[in-house]
Amino acid sequence: MAKIAFILLCHKDPDAIVQQARQLTAVGDCISIHFDARAPQEAFDYIQDALSDNPNVTFAARRIRCGWGEWSLVQATLYAVEAAVNAFPRATHFYMVSGDCMAIRSATYAHDFLDRNDKDYIESYDFLDSEWIKTGFKEERLIYRHWFNERTQKRRFYWSFWTQRRLGITRAVPPDLQVMIGSQWWCLRRRTIEAILDFTKARRDVMRFFRTTWIPDETFFQTLVRHLIPGREIETRTLTFLMFTDYGMPVTFYNDHYDLLLSQDALFARKISPEGKELKARLGQLYASDRTDFKISNEGRGLFAFLTGRGRIGRRFATRFWETESTLGRERELLIIACKKWHVAKRLLGSIKHHTNIPAIAYLFNEEGTEMPDLGGIQATLGKRTRHRRALMRMLFDYYESDRLIICLDTASIDLMQDFFSDRSTTKLLEIECGMTDDYLSGHAKRVGLAGEQTPPDALAQLLPTIRYDIIFESDRIRDASFANHLRIRENATPAENAPAIASFLQVPDETARAIAETPYLFVD
Repeated sequence: MAKIAFILLCHKDPDAIVQQARQLTAVGDCISIHFDARAPQEAFDYIQDALSDNPNVTFAARRIRCGWGEWSLVQATLYAVEAAVNAFPRATHFYMVSGDCMAIRSATYAHDFLDRNDKDYIESYDFLDSEWIKTGFKEERLIYRHWFNERTQKRRFYWSFWTQRRLGITRAVPPDLQVMIGSQWWCLRRRTIEAILDFTKARRDVMRFFRTTWIPDETFFQTLVRHLIPGREIETRTLTFLMFTDYGMPVTFYNDHYDLLLSQDALFARKISPEGKELKARLGQLYASDRTDFKISNEGRGLFAFLTGRGRIGRRFATRFWETESTLGRERELLIIACKKWHVAKRLLGSIKHHTNIPAIAYLFNEEGTEMPDLGGIQATLGKRTRHRRALMRMLFDYYESDRLIICLDTASIDLMQDFFSDRSTTKLLEIECGMTDDYLSGHAKRVGLAGEQTPPDALAQLLPTIRYDIIFESDRIRDASFANHLRIRENATPAENAPAIASFLQVPDETARAIAETPYLFVD
């Protein structure tokens, strides 16, 4: 009888990880966990302690820091796989899952399915000839070396790429390999996993190649399985049901999607919302049951495409089923820095990035040219960003794989602040109070079109008191809104006086907050 060893890569929410591990091992299956080294040691200790009495749980021998698009995701997977192979000699299949995955079939059904189908389940399409990659780099993922993280080290990433391209520095794919591509949510037989592990030890040239490819978790296992296993033993599909929005982001499922998920031709589904507690409980009970009478209609992707198409031609009368929740997420924390002097907020943001690993974006709702990741077009204009602000923020949280995000807003954006503070997520506001000299106000008037280079000094002098009053009025409106978690730092305060507010806002140690407060030239115009 099939026995599944689940391979779980995760980086947050220890309670949910413990619950997921207990549910998946309750009927005799097992799990190997890699918990990202970026997460606090106390969280990992909690998970280990909570699962210490479960013989069907093991952990990767090493914890490493993982980053999207990096080799680190493949390496973490290999560490977890090696631990599972050693700890669970009776495991027949190895199934890759994330913390957002849940079973949509019973364990009885899943085991019977795998017993009846002696195959590996993995998406593996020809890298160059298929249309799996819709936009962006394709061949460039392979022939250039990628040493930097595209999300956290964007400038270095593209500088390295363009330097190699300009100098004509390329490399060949190992000649005996046909590179394949597909999703990372696979289910592989034990002999396949053992063959892959043997290959990684024997072919160091291939390992060196994949270590500097871009997004190798979409190509490494996909390529090796095709290289090592006869095609007749491979089913080119994933057993995990997932969909993507118009903007290329994963669809999230909530409490009212239970029946939809059970009708899909898959064993698992992702992403299950952390808010979907009822859905998680029902799916957990389902996996532990003996139910086998599932009626598969598999209409999810077709319904998704149909409703998306209707929306595009203006016939969208109701909320799409994958958008039933518009909240950012109860477990998420949005940190807003509000400042009229944009350069001051940007300096502070740069210092925060230097001292913490919290992802941050400057004036995305105020400045058209703000540097942002490609989210499929929703970020293209200020109008789109503002209209779809909650969807945009959810996508940014998902993009950065973080439950915390910092943004900057102009103090005039009171409507955006009110909207975000009304959300279920935790929202904090750090207001920066700056002195407003006549020189600064004159420059501000010219930047916003209230004055030009030829405006007479007398006319400008008459305008300045009005502008100054308007800025004071914006600050008063923010105070009158009585936002919870509203903190302030002031230009005329010392770093020691500003540090406590920064510490509370970011939840960082006092010495880190003091270092941020001492940012050189922070308030200089």
